Amino acid sequence: MVESLNSWANAITSTRILLAPLVFLAIPEDGSGSWWAFLLWFVLCSSDGIDGYIARRRGPTAVGAFLDPLADKVLVLGAMFTLVAHNIYWVVPVVIIAARELLISGYRIVKSGRGVSVPASRLGKYKTVVQQFSVAFALFPLTALDATWTWNGLLWIAVVLTLVSGAQYLWHSERPAPVDVTASASA
Repeated sequence: MVESLNSWANAITSTRILLAPLVFLAIPEDGSGSWWAFLLWFVLCSSDGIDGYIARRRGPTAVGAFLDPLADKVLVLGAMFTLVAHNIYWVVPVVIIAARELLISGYRIVKSGRGVSVPASRLGKYKTVVQQFSVAFALFPLTALDATWTWNGLLWIAVVLTLVSGAQYLWHSERPAPVDVTASASA
């Protein structure tokens, strides 16, 4: 167990969680964007790919399987709610995204208690990337005020991906496992 806590991938993921509040503090209230917030956001989002690469190369851990999606949620939802608090993002799409994240996280916990794994889907990963890009464009000084359509459009695309991937998780995990006809015929 100690070995899994001390892996490089988990150290990077934990650092993402610990540094996330710095991004939130760096988001300007006037919506003009911030180079500091954008660069920190870029580094933290990029480190998600780095810790994933390391985990796949050295073998994933149970701790990492828990921490990585938690870090994504802390970073994305924290930034989105900060943008809502500064009247940059509209609250409705962010609440939709947050509700789905809570619902699916709770669902995964219940399923894991029953011994069923609900791994991240490809669409769920795309959803996270679109969410990250939406925040990035809202923080980037060149698009924060002059191209609000970019981050607003990406935010609504993220809402659609959020809802579709959430439905996908529920659909795939509730379907009964396929029956192997050849195994039952030979038994």
